[in-house]
Amino acid sequence: MKVSLVLCLPRDAETVRVTREILDASLATLEVASDIRDDITLALGEACANVIQHADPSDEYEVRVQVTNTRCVVEVVDTGRGFDSALLNQVHADQVATAEHGRGLQIIDALSENLRIESRPLQGAMIRFEKRLRSEPSFAGSARSGAADSPPGR
Repeated sequence: MKVSLVLCLPRDAETVRVTREILDASLATLEVASDIRDDITLALGEACANVIQHADPSDEYEVRVQVTNTRCVVEVVDTGRGFDSALLNQVHADQVATAEHGRGLQIIDALSENLRIESRPLQGAMIRFEKRLRSEPSFAGSARSGAADSPPGR
């Protein structure tokens, strides 16, 4: 199974909530465990907030999600001019000491795997992260494994 979701969104704070709700509902439908969904939607919210706060003024950004049986890959892409990665590393080092800003990327890194931040000059920036999935047992599957499956009279 492979599910793809692409959202083209206006660069507005309200879209963070909407995007999290859409992804959470999609993952719930696929029976992804609630704690995994919580991690993914929190990381997604931080990535979207990062774009809204830090990207160059532009009208929109994009959220791309790929879900397979074992993994969820999320990309949040803005359409700005990109950033200087050396400056990002310096800002990150400075912020570790103050812990005042930059916690969003730290949260994403703590909740996910393979966090990658890319600058694409004149095309914007991308935050990409992955999360391993496990499924909740379905209610129907749980009922089938119980006494209802025993032959009558035993």
